[in-house]
Amino acid sequence: MTYRSLALSVALSLGALTPVAAHHSFSAEYDRDKPITLTGAVTKLEWTNPHARIYIEVKDDSGKLVNWDFELGPPNGLMRQGWNRNSLHAGQIVTISGFLSKDEPHVANARTVALPDGRQVFTGSSFDTTVVGPALAK
Repeated sequence: MTYRSLALSVALSLGALTPVAAHHSFSAEYDRDKPITLTGAVTKLEWTNPHARIYIEVKDDSGKLVNWDFELGPPNGLMRQGWNRNSLHAGQIVTISGFLSKDEPHVANARTVALPDGRQVFTGSSFDTTVVGPALAK
């Protein structure tokens, strides 16, 4: 075994032992044929990698409050759009449009967020091929 093949074997072995943060494509997790638009009160904005998340409480058909989980783009992409970790606060009423999860209840990929002042901002959704849209900052 040559030095080069030994080094390659060791590198591949170590790579197999290293945990990998699995990143998914939009179509692997969300259904583009199931658009959804919900209005509710923000309960939390998680500023985490690989995707930020917005949680909102929405009344279902029976009047019961249901907590919805919306995936956003990565924080770095959101910052280029004008977002920051304090862009939304608990209790703010927002309307989020996006696409339902294929297999998780009350989970969706957000495409746009309509803010209380009427502005609509893009979320850097993995559905979009480019991130464009108005910034959050006034």
